[in-house]
Amino acid sequence: MGRGGASFPVGIKWRAVAGAPGPAVVIANGAEGEPLSRKDQTLMARRPHLVIDGALIAAETVGADRVFLYVGEAHRAALMAMTLALAERPAGDRARARVLPAPPTYTAGEESAAVHFVNERVATPTAIPPRPFESGVDGRPTLVQNVESLAHAALIARNALPGTVLLTVGGGVARPGVYEIHSGGTVGEALELAGGARPGARAVLLGGYFGGWIDAREASSFVLDPRTLKAAGGSLGCGVTWVLDQAADPLLETARVMRHLAEESAAQCGPCFFGLRSLAAAATRLATGQPDAADLPNLRRWVDLVRGRGACRHPDGAATFMASALKLFAPDTPPPGRRARA
Repeated sequence: MGRGGASFPVGIKWRAVAGAPGPAVVIANGAEGEPLSRKDQTLMARRPHLVIDGALIAAETVGADRVFLYVGEAHRAALMAMTLALAERPAGDRARARVLPAPPTYTAGEESAAVHFVNERVATPTAIPPRPFESGVDGRPTLVQNVESLAHAALIARNALPGTVLLTVGGGVARPGVYEIHSGGTVGEALELAGGARPGARAVLLGGYFGGWIDAREASSFVLDPRTLKAAGGSLGCGVTWVLDQAADPLLETARVMRHLAEESAAQCGPCFFGLRSLAAAATRLATGQPDAADLPNLRRWVDLVRGRGACRHPDGAATFMASALKLFAPDTPPPGRRARA
């Protein structure tokens, strides 16, 4: 499975690009616009050659003669490390690959947005089909692959090592940071690496802003595997494990995330631009104790209405996040006219 937000199988992606006619292009996706995630920028800052090795292996495999190392411009240490590492490579590698700073927006890492930026210097998603593997950079078949996935490809090529998972563990834990855990590990093991969750943990956000809230008492036993988490209603997503402790208000946190997702809309279609703004506004009214009587039923209805109707998957991710909040935190919702607890 890939280590980007969608957990799409790497082999399927590579075969699709390799089977397309003409020379291909590889985009090593290190945009990492998820606010809670640090794993990709940490990997690029500390092991840049591993990422470049993986990108070049992918290029050889799919028949690509151009490689773009697409690194979030806000991730200064990662951008510098990748630039210096590429300068240290043999002339052939430097001729094939280049570092390209990615804009600091949430949607810049979406695969069609990455292609659009390479082509037009505009990092907004484009209508699909065609998908990048069919027609991407300059109309050529294009592989857009997360940098952690590429680093694992390099490790497998070198040593046939079993997989590990990079996680950004934060929120109500003793030692927030990026941790590496073996595949098949549990959320509880990841939290222990970070010194354990603080007392009174209420929920764990798995997968970042496109993931979902899970009750803290249940989350510890969840296996960090995309298929297992999906079956349990969670998501590995971008590798975020964020603990909501008793000092944080779940409704306020949910409303804050929804406002961010609404503000980060590419503003290209109604379900995303208008739908997410409506969801964020209703969530904010509920969180601040000033709801309209219809806000809660409207949120439940709107979540279903925006899902699957956007030009990209941005409204789908926001809907998944909001649905998990409605499921877990609805009992905390104050009636109209009453303020939520601080």
